[in-house]
Amino acid sequence: MKIPALFKEYIWLVRTIYRARRISLVELNERWVETDMSGGVEMARTTFNRHKDAIQDIFGIYIECDRRDGYRYYIGNPEVLEDDSVQNWMLATLSLSNVISESLSLKERIVAERVSVDEQLLEKLIRAMKSGHRVSIRYCQYGSPQSFWTAADPYCLKLFHQRWYLLGKLFGEKYEMFCLNKIVEIKIQEHTFKMPKDFDVADFFNPYFGVVIDEVMPTERIVIRAYGDERYELRDVPLHKSQIFRSWQSESELIDHPELYRDYADIEVQLKPTPDFIDYLLSKCGRLQVLSPQSVINKIEERMCKATEMYNHQTEEK
Repeated sequence: MKIPALFKEYIWLVRTIYRARRISLVELNERWVETDMSGGVEMARTTFNRHKDAIQDIFGIYIECDRRDGYRYYIGNPEVLEDDSVQNWMLATLSLSNVISESLSLKERIVAERVSVDEQLLEKLIRAMKSGHRVSIRYCQYGSPQSFWTAADPYCLKLFHQRWYLLGKLFGEKYEMFCLNKIVEIKIQEHTFKMPKDFDVADFFNPYFGVVIDEVMPTERIVIRAYGDERYELRDVPLHKSQIFRSWQSESELIDHPELYRDYADIEVQLKPTPDFIDYLLSKCGRLQVLSPQSVINKIEERMCKATEMYNHQTEEK
């Protein structure tokens, strides 16, 4: 769907100011008149102010003005434009949607991943989150012939690997993740709740790789060796927010030790080795090697042994 011209201007303003860090209206207009959207006409200050207010209302992005710095504009809350923020996701989605909508002649040559979700279900959850109402959830696990009802305070929604998940707080202090694809039905209760002021969604998910949560499992310092091109993959798309590179080894640095010729890099992450993280490591088998701790190595070895037994059994049957 083609997005309205106004949204194009909102997106352009946010991106331009964010990249410039600080920029005056004069400098902004110098860049604006170079775009096709402007038609060669400068953006009036009144138009800019209306756009600024709309951007705050729609995206929650604050464009501030520093009068002491020559009336230069900047993003007042730049943290919302980090890679995994909903604002950044919205802007990127709208930008991509517009690019594709203007290239419909290529629609059969552009393939996008489908996000599987019941939009009515998602809308109902967002409504409950806004009003602070508990929800009753009829849930059905994969492979189970029966569904069951439970209740939770809807704390947040998370998109992970093209699926939406709900983080809900159950009675007491226990948290649970619900995959929206497994939710059969939702009812909004009369019972209300209040999010604790000290609860931070980003902090809650910091020790996790994805959407499998385990509040009892300790956070581990995990060292991983990435071989070959996998080093560059992790450089461009970090495995986790805590990722740091500890070393980067290339053949040119090993000319005195030909027996060690192999390019690799060692990275370190701080997270909980939940099953989805182990799944990720196994999917990169041969390219990623866990060096420590031994407890994580043992988990991987156990899973690999089970897989080997399965294939050995299959070979014997033939």
